[in-house]
Amino acid sequence: MKVSLMAKATAFGLAVSLAASVVAETPKEFYSSNDVTFIISSSPGGGYDTLGRLLAKHLPKHIPGSPDIIVQNMPGAGGIVATTYLYNIAEKDGSVIGGIQNNAPFEALFGNKVDYDARKFKWLGTPSVETGLLLVWHEVDVNNIEDVRQNKITVASSGVNSTPSFYTRVINELLDTQIEDIPGYKGQNDSFLAMERGEVDGYPSVFYGSLMSTRSEWVEQGLVKLLLQYGPQPEPEIPEVPFLADLITDEDDLAMLEVAFAPLALGRPYLMPPEVPADHLDAMRQAFEDTFVDPDFLSEANAIGLSTGAPRTGAEINAFMDRVFNTSPEIIDRMVRIYDPSR
Repeated sequence: MKVSLMAKATAFGLAVSLAASVVAETPKEFYSSNDVTFIISSSPGGGYDTLGRLLAKHLPKHIPGSPDIIVQNMPGAGGIVATTYLYNIAEKDGSVIGGIQNNAPFEALFGNKVDYDARKFKWLGTPSVETGLLLVWHEVDVNNIEDVRQNKITVASSGVNSTPSFYTRVINELLDTQIEDIPGYKGQNDSFLAMERGEVDGYPSVFYGSLMSTRSEWVEQGLVKLLLQYGPQPEPEIPEVPFLADLITDEDDLAMLEVAFAPLALGRPYLMPPEVPADHLDAMRQAFEDTFVDPDFLSEANAIGLSTGAPRTGAEINAFMDRVFNTSPEIIDRMVRIYDPSR
């Protein structure tokens, strides 16, 4: 059946009109009529979940249109399940945001196969960066990092490929220290108990914010010795504790250090899937920036011991990701060998 020129013209005009209406929809109009799904890549009850739900409470008043935010937990594989979902399956219209674990963006860089390209995510920001600590129990006969060059200490970890084990190897590689990793503990709490019982001397990778929110009495009562801090920047509350990057002068070592500790620079990062409309991304980035300085949000976060003192914007995370992923192959290979000695 033939279609008249008039019908074709009418259909074309309708299509153009519909397209124009979609293009013309502002972020306020979009978010006024759409809920936002907030994917959290961990189980309910942990630090990532607690922070994510607090953000979900305060974000709506900073998003144009004040949408309802529906939190959905999606744990699995250290954040990889949720990260893969956000990259490949989640709606890309601005109605989905995600909070992922900071190791997940760098899995490919560390030589692991994943079904996403972290550089293509639309980063929204992070409320803080992480500062790692090497500490020992107060009864251990070492007092500074130089002592650990001269004397062996033991530290607990969950396994030879765990984050504590990896950071142990990084510190040994860069500072010529004698830290022996003792794997087999289920997690940080079990590792802390082992340290208290004298089974091991210390722990190589507790974050400062976590230590102060869960074991502040250890520091206040002198029950632990803080030997070294590391990460993207030193923690201003403990200026007396040496910062790893300040102890290194070799440029290749410093470059490798930035890659090795890249997850710490992301803190607890938030993102949107690739291909989100630019104006929706801009609106959501601004909402996160505004929430990170919202007095009500900060008051609640501080009351429950969540770190929020060193925010980074989505644009800053984008620039950081580009820099890390453009590190020379030689430095990446060196870091991967430390990450997985079996390779």
